[in-house]
Amino acid sequence: MAENRIIYIYNKSLIQESNRLPGVPNRASMVQDLINSYNLLLDDRFLVVKSAEATENELKAFHSRAYIDYLKSVENPTEDPKEDPAYFGLTDDCPLLPNSVVLVKTIAGGSISAAKLLVAKKSNIAINWFGGWHHAQRDCAEGFCYVNDVVLAIQMLRKSFEKILYVDLDIHHGNGVQNAFEYSNKILTLSFHHKSPGFYPGTGGLDEIGSGEGRYYTINVPFYEGIGHENYIRVFKEVFNCVSTSFPANAIVVQCGADGLNGDPIGHCNLTLETYSECVREILKCNVPKLFLGGGGYNFANTSRLWTYLSAVIANIHLDNDIPDESEYFPEYGPSYEVEITQGLQKDMNSKSYLETIMNTIKSYCSHIK
Repeated sequence: MAENRIIYIYNKSLIQESNRLPGVPNRASMVQDLINSYNLLLDDRFLVVKSAEATENELKAFHSRAYIDYLKSVENPTEDPKEDPAYFGLTDDCPLLPNSVVLVKTIAGGSISAAKLLVAKKSNIAINWFGGWHHAQRDCAEGFCYVNDVVLAIQMLRKSFEKILYVDLDIHHGNGVQNAFEYSNKILTLSFHHKSPGFYPGTGGLDEIGSGEGRYYTINVPFYEGIGHENYIRVFKEVFNCVSTSFPANAIVVQCGADGLNGDPIGHCNLTLETYSECVREILKCNVPKLFLGGGGYNFANTSRLWTYLSAVIANIHLDNDIPDESEYFPEYGPSYEVEITQGLQKDMNSKSYLETIMNTIKSYCSHIK
């Protein structure tokens, strides 16, 4: 493998299992179809690598033995479970699924496989758009997330890289990852998200900064409703540059949840493809290995647009604005049939003074990072 090629994680089983996720049914196929329609992966800058399933021991590097053993024991959800599924979060938005342990092994395996290749120095950049499930906790599923592949990938990266910076661009706070590393000063978690009463998961306040040895190694940027491109980019650049200078990471993991885009039925924000791409370009300036992951995104056409667009940005490939009509899902991209997503008209409730408070507070936090 050439070190300068971008590893793209793919496996037919990874697509199939991702398609089974209740929050995003068949989304993975739509994402992969658009990337294929643009023939991006045929470019020499990409190297497609088949992912492997995670082993039980790899899953248990973060998740509790009780949780994984329970998933193994309940292959058929129509049978009477030995314990209440709700105890393990397997209810509501994370219902117990047939062969759930296969699902978590496959999804976790995508991000673990990517991390292993970075550890082995097979590339400096890896992409797994079918990962990024940042809400799952050590002993339970949560928020459409059955397994926390992000935490497992970061743990794998720690085998070779001393300090890891985790950047979360999903519109929902990355609570599972934050909780996993709350006491660590080797992994800094930086989450940009919407926070308001009643908006899931309700965590991620500016005052959540980690504990013990990990104090100041948790940083949150909680936006109010309607955050738009200009304000987001202004804050992102200021905060990211402050954090990355204060915490010189040896590797970066980026969760690129697409639910902040205008048109998402859950996110209700005003971001565009250019918002995300400017963030990614800023991160690409850091000369360390990087792992890019997917995440949320409930307007499937827009999610496909974003991850296709970011694949092109990461590889420095120009992407035609017209959606190729070869796409199996071409009708889903109407009425524009274009990649571009315009900013919405929702009012941005983030005042200049509030954003200044966020940036100044985080600057003060950064002064404590060693």
